[in-house]
Amino acid sequence: MTSAATLPKITAAQLAQQLTAGSTTVLDVRTPGEYAAAAIDGSQHLPLDQLGAHLDPLGTHLAGPVTLVCRSGQRATQAYEQLSAAGAKDLTVLDGGLTAWQAAGQPVQTTAGPGSTWDMERQVRLAAGSLVLGGVLASLRWPKARFLSGAVGGGLTFAALSNTCAMSKVLLKLPYNKADRGAARRTVQALTRS
Repeated sequence: MTSAATLPKITAAQLAQQLTAGSTTVLDVRTPGEYAAAAIDGSQHLPLDQLGAHLDPLGTHLAGPVTLVCRSGQRATQAYEQLSAAGAKDLTVLDGGLTAWQAAGQPVQTTAGPGSTWDMERQVRLAAGSLVLGGVLASLRWPKARFLSGAVGGGLTFAALSNTCAMSKVLLKLPYNKADRGAARRTVQALTRS
């Protein structure tokens, strides 16, 4: 695991300069819904859950420099670790992710229309909140249902302490969070020298 001190990060302002100069490629590893809602103009998209299937060509043939982006930096860091372990060089992570990019006033493109998929954090909040509320309401009739709320609270506490999220991994399996496999292949071709 890469420590925060050794992770090569780039600020939003630095990335904007590099994009203007054409000296980096942006790889966004968020879900398809998140990417459609807001993305850095010209970025490539390969969801983190599909990255593992493409490590062989990307690890050895990645045409760097490449800046990895997600919402806050956590998934981009995971992508960095996977790609580095596969042999990829010349990688950086956008410090603070797309949230920092937008906070710095940098432009984003959107392709999402009405009714598009929510970002993963919002999906997790809805699922966790619904489970807790359901557990509390059900406990009025069945007292043992309160343990559902306790289990969700415990899971959220563990997620915060370990910086992982089991609920998001489950939600990624839902059909509306899946990316087109052909799009992933096209992204890999665009990112490699082959």
